Formats: sequence, C-alpha cells, structure tokens
Amino acid sequence: MAGKQTGRHRRPPETRATYREVFAVGEFRALWAAQVLSFVGDQLAQVALALLIYKHTQSPLLTAVTYALTYLPPIVGGPVLSGLADLFPRRRVMIVCDLVRMVLVASMTMTGMPTVGLCALVFFTVLLGAPFTAARAAILPDVLDGDRYVAGSAINNITHQATQMAGFLVGAGVVVVVGERQALALNALTFALSAVILLAGLRARPAPKVREHDSLGLLRGTRDGARLVFGDPTLRALMLFAWLAAFYVVPEGLAVPYAATFAENPGRDDPVIAGLLMSSMPTGMVIGAFLFSRCVRPSDRIRSMGWMAMLACAPLVATAAAPPLWAVVCLWALAGVGSAYQLAANAAFVAAVPAAGRAMAFGLAQSGILAGQGLAILVAGAGTELLGPERVVAISGAAGLSAAAVLALGWNRVRANVPGAARAEEPDDGLGLADEPAVDRASAS
Repeated sequence: MAGKQTGRHRRPPETRATYREVFAVGEFRALWAAQVLSFVGDQLAQVALALLIYKHTQSPLLTAVTYALTYLPPIVGGPVLSGLADLFPRRRVMIVCDLVRMVLVASMTMTGMPTVGLCALVFFTVLLGAPFTAARAAILPDVLDGDRYVAGSAINNITHQATQMAGFLVGAGVVVVVGERQALALNALTFALSAVILLAGLRARPAPKVREHDSLGLLRGTRDGARLVFGDPTLRALMLFAWLAAFYVVPEGLAVPYAATFAENPGRDDPVIAGLLMSSMPTGMVIGAFLFSRCVRPSDRIRSMGWMAMLACAPLVATAAAPPLWAVVCLWALAGVGSAYQLAANAAFVAAVPAAGRAMAFGLAQSGILAGQGLAILVAGAGTELLGPERVVAISGAAGLSAAAVLALGWNRVRANVPGAARAEEPDDGLGLADEPAVDRASAS
C-alpha cells in the first residue's frame, strides 16, 4: 500500500534539453557565433583599461569610476532604445547596430583623436549595445522553445563567462603585443563579422508591434513596459532577482586594487593576480550554469532560486577576515556558482511576459542591472579608499545576502504564478535527482 501511494505522488519525469539539441538549431548557432565575436572583441579593452588606469593613478576610486562609466550609456538610453526591437524587425535592429558600432570603433583608431571625441565614440558604441542586446534576448525564445530556451540561455551564460575568463587572463598581454589601436581595429572587425553571420544565419521576422508614427512612440513604449513589469508581482520579483547582480559584481570592479593587497610591493598592481581574481567568479558561473541547467529539473530551478541567490552573495562576507589568495579565489568562484539562479529567473521572465513587449521588458531589466552595477562599483570604489577592498567586498556581500533573503521570502508567495512552476509545489517523494532520468526531446516527440 505504501509503495503504491508513493507511486501516485511521484512526479513524472521532466524534459531537460541537451546542448547538442540546442546547437542543432541553425539560427541559434548564428546568434551564438555573433555573441562570441561581440564578447571577444570587447573584453580586451575592459581589462586593459582597468589595469592602465590603476597603474597610472594608484587610485581605487578612479579605477572604479572609469569602470563604472562604461555602464552609463545603457542606463541613460537603454530603456528607450530597447523598444526599437519591438517596433522594427529584430534581426534588422541587430545588424544595423553591429554596422554602426563597427564604424564608431574603427573611428577610434584614427591618430590625433581628441580625448573628448574618443569618449563620445565610446559612449555611442556602448549605447547601441542596448537595442542589440534587447533584440537578441527577445528573439531567442522565437528560436528555442521550452527547456531548449533554458539550455540555450545556459550556453550563452557559459560562453559569456568563458570569454571573460580568457579575456581577463590574457587580455592585457594581447593589448601589449598588438597595440591599442590594433586591438580597437580587431574589435571593429568582430562587429562586421557578427553582422554578416546574423544576415546569413538568422531568418527574417516581421516587427512584433505596429510602429507608431509620432515621435513619442518609444517613450510611450517605455512607459507601457514599466507598467507591465512593475504592475505584475511575479514580473516585479523576477526583475528584482536580476537586479541583485549589483551586489555580487563588486568584486569584479575591485579586483585590481584587491590584487594589490597580495602584491609583493605594496601600492603596485600585479596583472597576474588581478587576472586570477577577475576570472574566479566567471569560472564559478560557468560551473554553476552547467550544473543548474543539466542536473536540476526545470520545476526545481524555480523553487531553488532564493537559496541560489543567497549563495551568490554569502561567500563574499568571508573576505572581511582577509583570507589568503587561494581562499579568496575559492570564495568568489562559489559566489559565481550561486549566480546561476539567473538562468531560472530569465526563463521564468520570458514565460510570464507577453511576446510583443518582450524586448522592452528585457531592455528595462538590463538597464536596471547596469545601473545597479555601475552605482555599486562607484560606491565600492569610494569605500575602498577608506576601508580597503576586503571590507568593502564583505559589506557588499552582506547587503546582497540580506536583500536575497527578503526576495526569497516574497518569491515563495508568487512563484506558483510562473508557467511550469506548479509541479515544483507538489510533494517530493524523497528521491534524488538521479532517480528520474532525463527525457530526450527528440524521442518524446
């Protein structure tokens, strides 16, 4: 009798898509290749700039300010420009953004470019990333459905973090070898190749919305997108989970001054240590994204979001004790593992938001993430001048842990509203994940 009752309450196996199945989709391969080119082209300048500024100023504040300024353009224009991906065909938006950014970056290689002009070019180059990213995020659910979308998001996340690891470890060396202008020329080339790949590999789709003819169309779309997201408790909770990244991004922004605390000569930066610290959290993110997407049932991802969000912040608190370098690397990597909850949050957000407003909703979420990260790094840089990087990272981790705990409590009340989350509320039979084999989507269909 007991065995039969247990069988009745046993949850049916849930479909988990494989990475091979995702890469079999030609349009996803085109999106992924364009993403790789974009990440590789941009990573070199980011790490080189941080090392260069700190080497010349020895100021954590100025280093953090320079790093935080790269977040400004999407904050200023991101929510409005992201709506272009709802008003125009999304493939066209991505291709045009790539071509314009190619021209802007190529202009940076000109000799005699004044500092003001260079800053303006950088500003508009980063600004155009907002509609491009919104269009790519909005078109991915059209390319991949069901759990294939989660697997595809995991692949994108792993790719992003893998390119960060490679860029942080070797980026400065590459810039030194080829020169700054040559590195910028390579970045311009990546934009051109990305546009070609998207043109050849992505199917043209019509614009999801009817375009308004007045100049206030984008502003109205931004207003409607904000009402859509913040007016729905589930979407609002998922948005706040995404914005939690502002707390655990602080170690990345302070990695260079943090590395100086381990250098043999105080006040001198060490690119090797800085690269090791910068790559530790992306390494954890790669591990976490792989395990979370391949070993956790889709419904259980929703249920574990709160705990994973707390794990993304809790290890950072231990840096207050000034642990040795190997321990800091492990702590930051563990925090990166916890950040894999963003995969579940992203998938739930896609399931809950209407397709016609998807780009605007994603643009709003992305702009909020960038605003929070930029502000957090800026405040952390100022705090480091007074308290040192170890204590500031610990404070950021403690604040993030508190915010994650509050979000987790609220999430328990609204998570049942997410499509596909109902099975996460069923009683567990006490069996482990290994007891339920994954179902191959091809054979099931």
